[in-house]
Amino acid sequence: MTQTPACPSPLPEAEAKAEAEDGTEAEADLEPAPPASALTPGQAFDALYAYAAPALVRQTYLLTGRRELARESVERAFQLAWQRWPEVAVDRDPAGWVRAAAYEYATSPWHRLRLRHRTPEPPPAALDDRRLLSVLLGLPPAYRRTVLLHDGLGIGLPETAAETEASTPAAVGRLLHAREVVAARVPELADPQELRLRLTELGSKELLRTATKPVVVRSGSERRARRWTRAAIAFTVLLIGSTAFTLRTAPDHYEAPQAPAATISGVPPRSGLGPLSEEEQELRAKLRTTFQSGPERLRPELR
Repeated sequence: MTQTPACPSPLPEAEAKAEAEDGTEAEADLEPAPPASALTPGQAFDALYAYAAPALVRQTYLLTGRRELARESVERAFQLAWQRWPEVAVDRDPAGWVRAAAYEYATSPWHRLRLRHRTPEPPPAALDDRRLLSVLLGLPPAYRRTVLLHDGLGIGLPETAAETEASTPAAVGRLLHAREVVAARVPELADPQELRLRLTELGSKELLRTATKPVVVRSGSERRARRWTRAAIAFTVLLIGSTAFTLRTAPDHYEAPQAPAATISGVPPRSGLGPLSEEEQELRAKLRTTFQSGPERLRPELR
């Protein structure tokens, strides 16, 4: 009898398939979960505003000593950030971008010409806080900004120099001079750590808050952008119109200037005819009534 060869068992293939499926599932378990949906520009801006605006208002108050100006500076900085959001969104430090814009607006010398910023605001209630704020406001704006960034916020000297648009040695010189002035006026703040603590307390005591919500800031930024766009269009139209009018009315050839008048001696003055006499009037009437038509008017009568 011949023996029928045994059929190969399908178990190895099934086991291999099962192992492959198990490996695929294991790899799927090890793969990271898909990222959540990205924030919209408005949501990202609102998150940045909620995170940075409250602290930035307190910092700007230390820089200016004016509460309303601090709120206005932060609002304008965030409006500018929303107008340039594609640039701010990819910046490595969006909060620092807004902080630099707020500081630039707050320290602008043009605010001295505004009537609302000429009257002084009520100083802090505590005597020590008034002394510290008076010392800070007595410093030049660049020195004040340097000491606030480095000693108040703990930002490094290279970053402070970059934000204040100065070299690192210049930033070091400003910082040392500011510390000397503060230590001379308030000796207990000679230590930078103590100065940083007092600056933080001074900003927190005022309980400064943002005046508007992020949605209002975004809408205000869009309205401001539309106004500037319309103003630019109107100015362009006015410039084109004035240029066209100038080209239309401007002379297209050279005209020599007239010589000034001069008196010439020996020439009798020009005079008009005087009144007619009676004989002349009779002759004029006769000439008007005689020979109105006919050949006599063409051929005088010979006598």
